[in-house]
Amino acid sequence: MLTPLSRFPANAQRDFALETCEKLRTAGFEALWAGGCVRDMVLGAAPKDYDVATNATPQQVIELFGQRRTVPVGVSFGVVMVLGPRHDCGQIEVATFRADGEYRDGRRPTSVTFCSAEEDAKRRDFTINGMFYDPVAEQVIDYVGGRADLQARIVRAIGDPTARFTEDKLRMLRAVRFAATYEFSIDDSTRDAIRGLRHDLVQVSPERIAQELRRMLAHHTRAVSVNSLARVGLLEVVFHRIFGAEADGASRVTRVCVDRICNKLRHLTEEAFEPALAVLLESRFVSQAATIKSRTAEVRQECRGLRLSNEETGCVCWLLASAAECVNVSNLPLHRVKPLLSDRRSPLLLDLLNAAAVGEDREPVDAIFLRDYLNRVPGEVLNPRPFVDGADLKSLGLEAGPVFKEFLTTIRNEQLDERIGNRQDALDRLRELSTTGKT
Repeated sequence: MLTPLSRFPANAQRDFALETCEKLRTAGFEALWAGGCVRDMVLGAAPKDYDVATNATPQQVIELFGQRRTVPVGVSFGVVMVLGPRHDCGQIEVATFRADGEYRDGRRPTSVTFCSAEEDAKRRDFTINGMFYDPVAEQVIDYVGGRADLQARIVRAIGDPTARFTEDKLRMLRAVRFAATYEFSIDDSTRDAIRGLRHDLVQVSPERIAQELRRMLAHHTRAVSVNSLARVGLLEVVFHRIFGAEADGASRVTRVCVDRICNKLRHLTEEAFEPALAVLLESRFVSQAATIKSRTAEVRQECRGLRLSNEETGCVCWLLASAAECVNVSNLPLHRVKPLLSDRRSPLLLDLLNAAAVGEDREPVDAIFLRDYLNRVPGEVLNPRPFVDGADLKSLGLEAGPVFKEFLTTIRNEQLDERIGNRQDALDRLRELSTTGKT
């Protein structure tokens, strides 16, 4: 049974979505909530956001709400964004009921025609996303069998799955994500269509693929997603250089390989994308290379292929390099341990170290040591203010150059190692270094 609207916590965006429908109806148009918000409500969960579908054309929506409160984000596809009267109301996407024309780029139709609510429902991706909801009558309108599939815990393409995935290849990844997120199974015909069309995913832009991966890998069901990607053949398409077939045609996506990865993913607890991606890209980290840059070169190449941001790429590389450094971490000098723990990404590193060990049935001794040390040592000890700087070197008559960095690094390391406890000791040590020229 559908949870009554009144049972959900008060929410400014929900109230605004209701007001949007009421205003459209008062003007003589149909107006319904659509898509994911309906799915979530049928599942008994409060929606995170709301979309409205209507038979009003984009121009009629703009005229009704006014140009100052509307943004024509996709008028050619019947979409107008209506801005809330206050910041906490957010914004509502209002889309005209539409039927799509031919798809030629595997993403968008070449044309659309405005139509009825039923026709609109039948052009959507999955039955669980194809329902409407009348927020005034508090009634679900289901032309595609979405409620039955929610009850059966099935992700099923609407109509012909091959046609749905041919229209937009990204839907193949979305099917995997929805199934994992809600702990559903994928309908047999839908799964078979994914397998048959999986190689067409390369037609989708890397940015769109990366966005789906972010959602999958940041969710606690990330291991289920990766396992499902492997089973339908998408893992080797998304990460071709890692999991693509060998030269002799043998698959690299072996059960042992997938199980090893999923065992680690299963033990990640942070709601973050980067540690999970680091697990997937671990084999691209070249630990025996001479420099950090050369060790992570192939990892960066994979991240660039997905068009990840510099921050995301840097985080994945830092996690892999730091994890490699944290072997028998209790034996490392403090000047190597403290910078790791004072880094804002340290929670992700601890999560990765713990998951890697537990996933391999090892005691996570390195993660335990680091977490215990982090709990015992205050931030000002982990990352104290440096005792000396370049001005101190200049005061000793040294000219700027490579020796500056060498001397400052030496002093900083000895400070972190707690061999130097104050500025005066640091200055004395600096004079010693400047006199001997040895670090």
